[in-house]
Amino acid sequence: MALDALDAAIVRELQVDARRTNRDVAAAVGVSPTTALDRTRALRERGVLRGAILDVDLAALGRPVQALVAVRIRPPSRRVIEGFRSWAAGLPDILGVFVTSGTEDFLLHVAVPDNTALYAFVVDTLTGRAEVADVRTSVVYEHLRNHRIGPA
Repeated sequence: MALDALDAAIVRELQVDARRTNRDVAAAVGVSPTTALDRTRALRERGVLRGAILDVDLAALGRPVQALVAVRIRPPSRRVIEGFRSWAAGLPDILGVFVTSGTEDFLLHVAVPDNTALYAFVVDTLTGRAEVADVRTSVVYEHLRNHRIGPA
């Protein structure tokens, strides 16, 4: 699904601020508002643009402690892995679930109120599951994200 230069420019502009008006996007990329709207709609229909996500301050939400929790599952069968994935994705402390290759089967990105809550999440919530064979936790000191990535 290759993007031409205009599509890529529209994506870049919307990554700066997804709430920008169509007129602002059109002016920034140098096309008419109608062209920008048609292209943006086409990008949505193709699945390139899937929505807008609100960026929140986790500390302001009472979740200042983030961690990456590596989880190894046993037995490593499709049924067990898919079951764990679905369960983990539904947990309220989870920001992201990554199914990985290598030593660990999953990398869970969590946000919790404090270290006591992190300990309870790992010891009570995760290790209480029969399929969890091993857990390794790394506290995140700082989380920097790139909100502007273009096509390859």
